[in-house]
Formats: sequence, C-alpha cells, structure tokens
Amino acid sequence: MSGNGADGRVRRLRGRFRPRTRPRFEGQSFNRLIPNIMTMLGLCCGLVSIRFAYEGRFEQAAVLILVAGVIDGLDGRLARLLKATSRFGAEFDSLSDFLCFGVAPAFILFFWSMQDYRALGFAPCLIFAVCMSLRLARFNAALDVGPTVKPAYTYNFFTGVPAPAGAGCVLFPLFLGLWFQQAGWEILAAAARHPVFVGLVLVTVATLCISTLPTWSFKNFKVPSRFVLPLLLGSGLFVALLLAEPWAALAMAGIIYLGMLPFSVRSYLRLKREAESLREPVVITEGPRSGTA
Repeated sequence: MSGNGADGRVRRLRGRFRPRTRPRFEGQSFNRLIPNIMTMLGLCCGLVSIRFAYEGRFEQAAVLILVAGVIDGLDGRLARLLKATSRFGAEFDSLSDFLCFGVAPAFILFFWSMQDYRALGFAPCLIFAVCMSLRLARFNAALDVGPTVKPAYTYNFFTGVPAPAGAGCVLFPLFLGLWFQQAGWEILAAAARHPVFVGLVLVTVATLCISTLPTWSFKNFKVPSRFVLPLLLGSGLFVALLLAEPWAALAMAGIIYLGMLPFSVRSYLRLKREAESLREPVVITEGPRSGTA
C-alpha cells in the first residue's frame, strides 16, 4: 500500500512539472493590431476611389474619400485607447493619408474636370499632391524632434489645414457639381466643373495645407454652455440635410469650414496675447507716502 501511494505521488509530481508540449508564441495581441488594420482599410478606400474615378464613377469615389476620412479620425483615437501607439503606426498612417487625401483627390478632380487639358490641367493636381506630402513630412519631422515644451493653448490648434479637411475642401467643386447636376441646373453644374475654377480651388487649398495658419483641432474644444443647444440643433439639421441632399450638405460643410478659419486665427491670437500678458513681470511702483514720520 505504501509503495503504491509513493508511486502515485511521483506520477502526480511528474505530471505537474512536465514540460510544455506547445510552444509559447511571441508577438502583439490582436487588439493592438486593430488600429493598423483600420489604417489599411482606409488606404484601400483611397486606392479604390482612384479606380472609380478612372471609370467615371465619381460619386462612389467621393464617398470612399469620406469613408477614409472617418477611418483616419478613428484609428488614432483607437490606438491611444488600446495603448497601441507606435512609430510604425504613425508612419503607416502618414503614408495612408498622403494617398487618400493627397493623391486620390487630385486624380479624382483630374479625371472629372481637367484631363482634356493634359499637362496644363495636371499641374494644379500635381501641386496639391506635392503640398500635401510636404504637410505630412512636416508633421513627421516634428515627431523626430521629440516632445517639446509648448504653450498649453497651442495644443488646441493644427498648423495649417489638416489632411482630411484639405481633401474635403478640395473636393468642393465635385460636391457642388454633383448637387447642381442632380437638381437639373446644367449651367451651374458646368460652371462648377470648369477647369479654371477647379484649378483655383486646388491651388488655394494646397496653400492652406502648407501654411502656418492656426486651425482648430476640435480635440479639446470646449463649447460654452449657451452654445450647446444651438450646436445640437444645428447638427441635427445638418444630418437631416445630409440624408436628403448629401452633395449639398457636403458642399456647405466645406464652405462652413473655410469660413471658420478667420475665427480660428482670431482665437489663437487672443489666447497668445493672454498667455504673453501672464508672463510679463509686474512692476510695482511705490507711490507717495502719507502720514507723519
């Protein structure tokens, strides 16, 4: 009996300390790969939009650019939420942004309006793509410098128009033309499609992208209490217009964004003056004394 009990304990100990038969794999968890997968989906949207533009399916091409913009707004926040931020993800995101918001909109407008003018029509498209690459390169260069101490108010602003907003603004002639075409206003649709108008929009938005213009980032944007209800009502009206007349709503969104740029600059300058006034030394001058010595 004692021998059998000792043998049983030995077998249990051998089973407890038995080496693993399955190797333990090393690598990242699937959750940390989700932001990169979303970035890849956005990149595919940009590539497919170029194909649709080549085939003359401009409505689908524009929708894919908008989908890529939504994905670009989500993948970075999701990476920070999952603690999956990396330099690879930042570089991959910049390359995807260059194609989706720099190359794809330029090709869409070229095939839609300017291909009959060959090199002269391709020049504004080329300028826009180059300026978008310079804007993204400036952003990557700031990452290489490392964290720097900046005033707190600057974190609420971008330097220049960001890439997704630039793509939405540069597609304004397409949105306008599709709206007029659906409404049956052929003369206005032809005017929106005119190469001179499209070229001016391309060059103007390209200049705004590489400029040092402070633009609101809306990440830490605080809405005053008295503006909360009007903002909710306005958002509801915009969603209703987007469902009823999507191209008109997108064209108006571009006008509203460009109209907000002067207010963004004014807000930046006001915050800068307030910050500089707080840093100025306070000089206390001694006035005449009263009373008896």
